[in-house]
Amino acid sequence: MRSLKRITICVGVFATICAANSTAPLSSHIILPDNFKPPQVFKNVNLLRNINLDKGYIKERINVVIENIDEKQQKEYYIPFNTEVIGKVGGLEVRDKKDPEKPKFQTEVVEYDPYSPTQFFKITLPEPLQKSSQQTLSISYHLLSSLIPLPATIKQDDKQYLLYTFSTYSPSAYLTQKQKTKIKFPTVEIPDFTSEPQRQGSTFTYGPYENTPAGAEQDASVRYEFTKPVIHATRLERDIEISQWGGNLATEERYWLTNKGASLASHFSRVTWATTQYYNPPTSALRMLNMPLNIESLNPYFIDDIGNVSTSRFRTNRHEATLELKPRYPVFGGWNYSFRTGWDASLKGFLRTLELSDGHVLKIPFLEGPKMGEGVSYEKVELRVILPEGAT
Repeated sequence: MRSLKRITICVGVFATICAANSTAPLSSHIILPDNFKPPQVFKNVNLLRNINLDKGYIKERINVVIENIDEKQQKEYYIPFNTEVIGKVGGLEVRDKKDPEKPKFQTEVVEYDPYSPTQFFKITLPEPLQKSSQQTLSISYHLLSSLIPLPATIKQDDKQYLLYTFSTYSPSAYLTQKQKTKIKFPTVEIPDFTSEPQRQGSTFTYGPYENTPAGAEQDASVRYEFTKPVIHATRLERDIEISQWGGNLATEERYWLTNKGASLASHFSRVTWATTQYYNPPTSALRMLNMPLNIESLNPYFIDDIGNVSTSRFRTNRHEATLELKPRYPVFGGWNYSFRTGWDASLKGFLRTLELSDGHVLKIPFLEGPKMGEGVSYEKVELRVILPEGAT
């Protein structure tokens, strides 16, 4: 079954890419000379940067019109990040804004001086841009471990506030003729902020700024209410085991979770916690994880370091299947919780046979996991696909 082996290799490559969603430094793909500076062959004609703070991590999307100002055609566009930030960048994608159905552009991390305060991503355009020609890029990425609870400690039933520090100028290696930065908050309660933005409801707008030089920064910060858990998986191990004779696909996931929100200022009170459960107020503690599964999933389980956890529920019907996991205790800021969960599914929905050979093709999601309104960030993900005995 040669096709199965090829699919396993492809999944392994994807796992390496996902590991970029980490607080550890990114490994380099390209080494450049120590005196490297991005050649000034482009300018940003118009740029709109959107920052979304709805989740426990930061989502950024930059729509920018770039123009080739060089005499020769160009296809290499660079994005700078501070050294302490680039290791927190995950899921960076670049597409053609006017034709998002086209394949993603090639992106690579480059290294030229490990002690430099700035590092770069290199974007390779699918086709060289001719002199004076323009193209609109859509650049999206996440920033992990970049939100700080302030105050760092709170009472058990207090609201939680997060601090985000950033530059009102978008990171750019080129002159930007015109730009704006917009920030979307999860609430209108934003007690502290700097740089006097234009405020409309839960949205701040900084700018417009004109003729911003390459590498320019203008520091700003915002502190906003986020009375939800800041869920972070320091590690996820995900095993997919194929039993072709039994027609079964078994999945097991092992999680090491932490809540990166504000810590408790005093001891945890079970009485206070039990009282609040009657009216279910917002809380910074993690109290439940919802995991959507394949409709035909069977035999789910939920086990932590102590043993089987009976406070889980599996809901299934003809349209959906959801596994609700309730930890043994609420996970407040600074607390950890590790567990494993798994389920079975019919193999026929994931495996197909090639018509012109005896090979098979396996198609599985790289990442399933909890689907939470506040989001879940992953530091390290390891995916293993266990093939049937004798597969080649």
